Amino acid sequence: MTEQNAVASSNGAGRVSRPVDAEVAEGSRTRASVLTAKDLKTDQEVRWCPGCGDYAILAAVQSFLPELGIPREKYAFISGIGCSSRFPYYLNTYGMHSIHGRAPGIATGLAVSRPDLSVWVVTGDGDALSIGGNHLIHALRRNVNLKILLFNNRIYGLTKGQFSPTSEFGKVTKTSPLGSIDYPFNPLSLAIGAGATFAARTLASDRAHLTSVLRAAAAHQGAAFIEIYQNCEIFNDRAFDLLTKPESRGEWTVELTAGQPLRFGPGGTSAVVHDPDGFGLATKKNVADDDPGVIIHDPTRPDPSYAFALSRLGDDDPRLTPIGVLRDVELPTYEELMTHQVAGAEEAAKADLAKLFAGNDSWVVAPGGTHPRD
Repeated sequence: MTEQNAVASSNGAGRVSRPVDAEVAEGSRTRASVLTAKDLKTDQEVRWCPGCGDYAILAAVQSFLPELGIPREKYAFISGIGCSSRFPYYLNTYGMHSIHGRAPGIATGLAVSRPDLSVWVVTGDGDALSIGGNHLIHALRRNVNLKILLFNNRIYGLTKGQFSPTSEFGKVTKTSPLGSIDYPFNPLSLAIGAGATFAARTLASDRAHLTSVLRAAAAHQGAAFIEIYQNCEIFNDRAFDLLTKPESRGEWTVELTAGQPLRFGPGGTSAVVHDPDGFGLATKKNVADDDPGVIIHDPTRPDPSYAFALSRLGDDDPRLTPIGVLRDVELPTYEELMTHQVAGAEEAAKADLAKLFAGNDSWVVAPGGTHPRD
């Protein structure tokens, strides 16, 4: 993924190479400034089912990335296994279609070794939250500088319709003909509980909102987790109709806008308020416009308990869904801490390989027995 350190030029006697770091940097800026969505499309046939929400996400990402002013060769998209994980084939950037559940681990290695890259993880509810759960939570708790897009359709689509870690309790599928008896994960609660410094939810069907959340994640330094509700038309169609239909969206979505009151329902008459029992948040109907108890959204609160409470608003009624950025706080990234630690270690003790080999922590194996080296 490294750029060339030299370019060929003609001096009348043939083509020679010369260092042009400044010219390469200037060229990168020029290429980035004219990058378009078309430049990010590949010659690969997009092979998702007709009507799949993944098409909308792909189009949004391809249209949004040029805004960042980053050349294509500085992007890397890493995916695991599943319908969503075909994403790298369709983006004209660097990337890898890796192995089941391991995309966050592979992306961590890349981000740490190449902090100059913009590294994105594309995964699904099955890939990230089943076999990949361990890798996901550790990438988040370490605050690795990754942008993690989790496509959530609440079903295993690639393998033809089995219940997933986010399927509703009682969900009837090919692998749960009598209804699933697994309680589903709440991906945002999981991410915030793991220490994610950025956590958000959006909808594949809402291009403007999806793009705004992508912008916020791209601006964040550290692990950014975005749950994207995405419809699977074949195996779990209309799973999010209440949140996408104009006649019901306002009633069941709590729009999260920094500095704005958390109101929802017809005419904004319902609101999120402090729990009267003193624990977390609650919802209340018929709230006056000047009610001082209405929560003003602030995703920058250092204490994660507020963001976690937001993620649990649907506990009493799963139809109620917060949409937007729940948490956005700044903490040192894993890469920054590692670089500082390595630099300090190198400064404190210069490496001496010969001394290491001849140190006290070695043993002599002799016919009379094994004993420490004198």
